Amino acid sequence: MAYYRPPGPPADPLIVRELTQLQDTMRAEVRLEPLPHAPAFIAGCDSSFPTPDTILSVFVVLRFPSLELVEKVYHTSAVTLPYIPGLLSFREAPNVLLAYEKLRQKPDIIMVDGHGIAHPRRMGIAAHIGVMLDTPTFGVAKQKLTGTFQEPAPTKGSISPLTDRSGELLGEVIRSKDKVLPLFVSPGHRCDQATATRLTLACLRGYKLPEPTRLADHWAEEFKKELR
Repeated sequence: MAYYRPPGPPADPLIVRELTQLQDTMRAEVRLEPLPHAPAFIAGCDSSFPTPDTILSVFVVLRFPSLELVEKVYHTSAVTLPYIPGLLSFREAPNVLLAYEKLRQKPDIIMVDGHGIAHPRRMGIAAHIGVMLDTPTFGVAKQKLTGTFQEPAPTKGSISPLTDRSGELLGEVIRSKDKVLPLFVSPGHRCDQATATRLTLACLRGYKLPEPTRLADHWAEEFKKELR
């Protein structure tokens, strides 16, 4: 997810408290479990902010394992929540859900450009969306949000664990292409780490980003042209 971080005064403490409590409630609903069967369709999801006041969310649906593009949709809305660190999913999720409703072919699992449980409160955008939709999700992020890791080897497919201070596994750090910065992969909801890692590797086609999120990002740029 391409977060827009506007300057401004601190968020209303009441809003922060209410959303934090809601986040804690949602976190209790997260289930980390393997998929019951291999997916037939996998979606990629990405959000960006074409203007400070507008959010654009995109879904692409691909056949798996061929990764043939089946469908692409987007939705735009006015941004209604200020930037609040750690609570960005509340800023994006409402528009993401509206984009999801437009899909004719619902996916078996969603790869989200962002984090799953690799989040300070274990509720990144992938976990948030998964709980809201009660659909398997996982996150593939380009930057670390929390945790520590040892740099994986420079060759494609190298992996190292991402852990918190207590040693809890938050995700895995994956080198998706030789000598490029790694990706941070974590389960969201109704998905486990092994599944998230396996599908990420299976969706690589020579680029840094796996195809679902790469194509979601690509089509986001194309859809922005329609909005100009």
